[in-house]
Amino acid sequence: MPITVLLVDDEPLVRAGLRAVLAAQPDIEVVGEAADGAAVVPLVRELSPDVVAMDVRMPLLDGIDATRAVLRSVERPPKIVVITTFENDEYVYGALRAGADGFLLKRARPAEIVHAVRLVAAGESLLFPAAVRKLAAEYGNASARATMERAALTEREAAVLRRMARGLSNAEIAADLVVGTETVKSHVSAVLAKLGARDRTQAVIAAYESGFVAPG
Repeated sequence: MPITVLLVDDEPLVRAGLRAVLAAQPDIEVVGEAADGAAVVPLVRELSPDVVAMDVRMPLLDGIDATRAVLRSVERPPKIVVITTFENDEYVYGALRAGADGFLLKRARPAEIVHAVRLVAAGESLLFPAAVRKLAAEYGNASARATMERAALTEREAAVLRRMARGLSNAEIAADLVVGTETVKSHVSAVLAKLGARDRTQAVIAAYESGFVAPG
C-alpha cells in the first residue's frame, strides 16, 4: 500500500512542486490538496491520509492551530510534517509542541522531501537542527523537568532517548547500542509511555525542555 499524503499550503506553486516530487515515487500517493489549515480536518476525515504536509503560516488557520485541530478531533490522526521557510521560526517549534511529527524546509531537495515523508510515515522522527534544539532548550520549564523525574527512565531507556534526540532511527540506535531493533522498539515504547508522549517528536521535545538533553 502506498503512503498517502495530503498537501496543505496557500501557495499553489509550492503545492505543485511537492506534488510533482512525491507523486513521482512508486510508494507515495498524493490524495488531496488544500490552500488553508481550515480545510484540513474535513479533508483528513474524508481522505484518511497517512501524512499531512502542511505550511506553518497560512492566512485563516495556521499550521499550529490546524495541527491541534487534527489531533483533537480525528480519532486516528495522520502524521503531520510542517513546511517552513526558516528553520528557527518559533511557529515551527509551536507546531512541534502542538503535536506535529517534524518539519521540512521549503528549500529542501526532492530526495529530502521524499525521505521526510517516508520517515514520519514509518513512525520515526525527523532530526532537529541546532536552531530548533536551541529553541527547545529556551522553552525549558519546571513542569517538563518534573515530568522527566517522574518518568524514572531506566539506564537503557535514557540511552535510547538521548539517541532519539540526536535524530537516530531505531536501526541506528540498535547498531549504536549493539542490541536488536525489536529491543529498541520496546525501549522507545516504554519511553513514550512513561513521558506521556504521543510520539518520538514529543519525547524529544520533553528531553530538551527538561534539560535531560542539552542542545549542541
